[in-house]
Amino acid sequence: MPPRPAATDRAPRLQTLPEIERALWRELERAVHDREHAWRTPVLATGGCDEVDARIVVLREAYPEHRELLIYTDARSPKMAQIQARPQGVMVMWHPGLGWQLRCRVRIEPEVSGLAVSSRWAQLQLTPAAQDYLSPLPPGAALDEAPSQPPAAPSRELPPRHHFAILSAQVEAIDWLELHPEGPRRAAFDAQGARWLQP
Repeated sequence: MPPRPAATDRAPRLQTLPEIERALWRELERAVHDREHAWRTPVLATGGCDEVDARIVVLREAYPEHRELLIYTDARSPKMAQIQARPQGVMVMWHPGLGWQLRCRVRIEPEVSGLAVSSRWAQLQLTPAAQDYLSPLPPGAALDEAPSQPPAAPSRELPPRHHFAILSAQVEAIDWLELHPEGPRRAAFDAQGARWLQP
């Protein structure tokens, strides 16, 4: 269980389930734009046919009205095969300032082509982050030695082949846990509605 924050770190405690749900989605939206936000880099756990894996990802977009979170990835990443075999996952994040843990059960749809991919790649391709999707080797490939220098800055004549893909995570359920000096609280937000749970 995450450490309990001190009382001095706290804003007034939210009281109702609707305001808590609105607040947690506001925080997810903030995490997209604030590189220092604790929820910007959640852990995404997925499972294939015979294994479970987890890794830190970067939250790129959040759409509360659609209950959707977007992640960018290399289309050759091992997690793509896991997701294609079993498109469910769990995203876990912890906010030490609020004392909030989120566990988001998601259904993941990978996209490797189409307008959603091409429009985002058009914005990304001339930034340093483009190098993450231009490597001739897939993520996890064996190397003879450690890389000796950072990748070169992108040029305006990029290789035509990129491996950029999007993971669209449809949030099916959120398990919210608050650790607070006045006592912990827990709630669920899913297809059954919002309800309090025993922490």
